[in-house]
Amino acid sequence: MELIADSLAILARWDVALALLVGSVGGVLIGAIPGVGPAVAIAILLPATFSMDPIVGLTVLLGIYGSSMYGGAIPAILINTPGTAVNALTTYDGYPMTTRGEPRRALSLAYSASFFGGIFSVICLILFAPVLARIAPLFGSREIFLAALLGIILVVVAHRGQTLIAAALAGFGIFVQSIGLEPVKYTQRYTFDQPFLSGGVDLIVVVLGLFALSQAFVLLTMEDEKTRLTRLRGGVFQGLRELARHPRIASVSAGFGVLMGMIPGVGEFTAQFMSYTYAQRTSKRPEDFGHGSSEGLIAAETANNAVPAAAMVPLLALGIPGEALTAMMLSVFYVHNVVPGPALFQNSMDFVVALYIALLILNVLVMVFLLVATKPLVQVVRIPNRFLGVCILTLSFVGVYSLRNSVTDCLMAAAFGILGYILKRLSMPIVPIILGMVLGGIMEVKLRAAMARVRAPLDFIDRPVAFILFCMIGVVLFIHIRRVLLDRREIREAEWQTKHRSTRFGGLMSRRKNSLLKARGKAVRARHSRSPRR
Repeated sequence: MELIADSLAILARWDVALALLVGSVGGVLIGAIPGVGPAVAIAILLPATFSMDPIVGLTVLLGIYGSSMYGGAIPAILINTPGTAVNALTTYDGYPMTTRGEPRRALSLAYSASFFGGIFSVICLILFAPVLARIAPLFGSREIFLAALLGIILVVVAHRGQTLIAAALAGFGIFVQSIGLEPVKYTQRYTFDQPFLSGGVDLIVVVLGLFALSQAFVLLTMEDEKTRLTRLRGGVFQGLRELARHPRIASVSAGFGVLMGMIPGVGEFTAQFMSYTYAQRTSKRPEDFGHGSSEGLIAAETANNAVPAAAMVPLLALGIPGEALTAMMLSVFYVHNVVPGPALFQNSMDFVVALYIALLILNVLVMVFLLVATKPLVQVVRIPNRFLGVCILTLSFVGVYSLRNSVTDCLMAAAFGILGYILKRLSMPIVPIILGMVLGGIMEVKLRAAMARVRAPLDFIDRPVAFILFCMIGVVLFIHIRRVLLDRREIREAEWQTKHRSTRFGGLMSRRKNSLLKARGKAVRARHSRSPRR
């Protein structure tokens, strides 16, 4: 209790309260605008945070980091364009709900799932922060490589009926990530002596092209609808009641978010697909996933919002940033001579707990703001398609150009936008490309680092965590192959039964027709007609 009291004393300041408010509301607004993600916003605000106290600057950055995922679900559900890259999976089940006339239900459910994931993550980390700090060092290069490989396998097998195309698109994402200077010897790969390819293909450029620009092209080619919505039913608290009916999926998805957040370099994408795959495999209605399933929306939003608090564990306990956003936060620590690591947990535990309490308050503020603003946010769906497409197109190109002030990035985003438009028209998945880019670089770096210590094939899994991850990969592949074989057997049996049943039925009808046409059949009918009725 004394530790919590000291942490609350750190937060009991007007500038910290203002930072909480600005971070929560500003993060929602930034996440809701396609093309302006938390990375761009944090990069812009980073110089300003150097003059603030550490708790104030980190609170603003954490607020934008965490609440942007709340806001990113708004365009993902309403206009099928994720505000941030990690909200890509939200479009699978959120947008179909909007097309059914249930945007308020989808938004409320996304808010509730995000709130549960954030609160669950913070509470777990407050209670088990010392234990988690000891577990994080167990993940070395081999373990991170296997975790990333497991994430790619899960996203491939999750696309049931499109496994091969999903694997091909994931491989294409890995190939796109490999363009430019390779990270060890800095040799050029697939640049073809073009200077603009030496820096590689930026992930934000690809995300905005595949999702935002492709959706803008779709909206521009559609006719404007006079009425986008009929009557909206359900209150703003409907999502909380619906979330309470799926406690297992919410708890497991939040657990995946906490575990994957603690692994540097894995983060939201792997947590999302693990939880989504689990929810689909254990659901009583797996055919609804991708067509407006509430369980799929809960799994995606709970997992990605449980990651931000967990991602602070490797940053605070080991000083290892797991991604670009936490790397930016690390610079705030160094400016103020606060060195993350085991000593921080020993000497400044109140500061660590204060950060987690700040995340707890941020989730509450964001939830209250979104519940109040649900009604005006839903009205975005009434905007004409073509006007909305022009707005998305403009904001996307502004966001791409603001990254490096490069026209080349805009052209590359347009090319990926055309690719995304073609994939959407062909009903093919887009998310495997993004996951291949995110995890491809991690796998390459970690595999090279791990192979320096491997002398035999079994040395790669000679540690407990690596062995567990390897077994999980084997189990996933075994279940998928078994399911494919069972599906093929069922298809063959259905075809055989259809063929033979139709043959027997056709033969029976033919014999019956011939017998009736014969004289004997006519005599039988005549005899029956002369017989007295009972």
